[in-house]
Amino acid sequence: MNNLFIDCSLGVSGDMLLAAFIDLGVPLDVIHRPLKILELEEAYSLIVEESKSFSLRGIKVSVKEKDSNQKYRTWLDIRSLIGNSSLPKTLKEKVLKIFKLLAEAESYVHGVNVEEVHFHELSCIDSLVDIVGVCSSLEYLSPEIVFWDYPPAGSGFVETSHGLLPVPVPAVLQLAKKYDVKLISDKKTYGELTTPTGIALMIGLANTYGKPDSFQIDSIGIGLGHRELNRPNFLRACLLKSHENRSLDFLKWEEIGLQESWIDDASPEDVSFLVGRLRALGAIDVITQPIQMKKGRLGVSIKVLAKPNDLTKLRLAWFEFGTSIGVRENIEGRWVLQRRAGTCLTSYGKVFVKQVQRPDGKLSIKAEHDELCRISISNGISLEEVRKEIILSSDTFVELDDKNSGQF
Repeated sequence: MNNLFIDCSLGVSGDMLLAAFIDLGVPLDVIHRPLKILELEEAYSLIVEESKSFSLRGIKVSVKEKDSNQKYRTWLDIRSLIGNSSLPKTLKEKVLKIFKLLAEAESYVHGVNVEEVHFHELSCIDSLVDIVGVCSSLEYLSPEIVFWDYPPAGSGFVETSHGLLPVPVPAVLQLAKKYDVKLISDKKTYGELTTPTGIALMIGLANTYGKPDSFQIDSIGIGLGHRELNRPNFLRACLLKSHENRSLDFLKWEEIGLQESWIDDASPEDVSFLVGRLRALGAIDVITQPIQMKKGRLGVSIKVLAKPNDLTKLRLAWFEFGTSIGVRENIEGRWVLQRRAGTCLTSYGKVFVKQVQRPDGKLSIKAEHDELCRISISNGISLEEVRKEIILSSDTFVELDDKNSGQF
């Protein structure tokens, strides 16, 4: 299964992304079909043309509205239109998620109830075509992971139905703030480089932000923007090659938090206490290593791996139970083998274990070390004997009745 990298370092909008997907090879019928289901086929025409930006080729799309008397749509209107349709469930969820992001941002910016939001610029048929088209294109491409580069903020002012607004416009700033999206400063380029629809699509469809650590490109789609800038104006959608021809279903990608602090004013006992509290509060793991800090002081580096949802309480623990006055924190990602928790029935009774699916499809069993020690002490046998008994009993594995334990 392929991954997808969206390089929006020069800008992102709905039409640029749609154009890039078309250039990547998404058939036009994939875009038109869901819009026909929504009974919108007579409301627009889609113009697709090859063009250039600063002598660089790409695809440019334009949506022409056939009915100039269309009324502004509210979030309630759009939710009813999409929700009551016969679109596939996964496509419905994607489209509604994007419009909900936009509605909530507009609700906050204008200080009105979300149900009363009128999208104004986003109410026209072109926004429906862009959002439905992009989401259906993603369904067609079916990437395992979608990487998005960080978009530019832009500068200057833009004319809107609310008058002249500074760039980034309020809805873009609200979405970036609420979902912690980093905007890259671009003071040399005047204009709106990241639109509300563009950043909403990014937030709603991204699996992770930033470039992949390494990648091989299978194919590239170039979507050109309509604005004339002082440099090229395009977005690139890169379909990446799988490192192996076979399925990678045995692997799971997940976000993971990394916290770290260097400490030079705590005793070994104090460090041990802090490490214990961090583990007790949910850290996946905590490691320490000696370091030499400025002025020759000996210190210790403490690093914590944690699930993103646990970062807040762990952040507080650093300051409540340690001497740190600052903690570095990043969100990273990791590949993990599929696993699930359960028990094996051995001659020593039930043992809690993890069952892991290996790349060749085979299953392996591993007991927690605490379990090994418990059985070793209570039965007066070595750890190695306990391990052998558990392996021999692997066919008795029973998954724990826990909705969070099963992953394959």
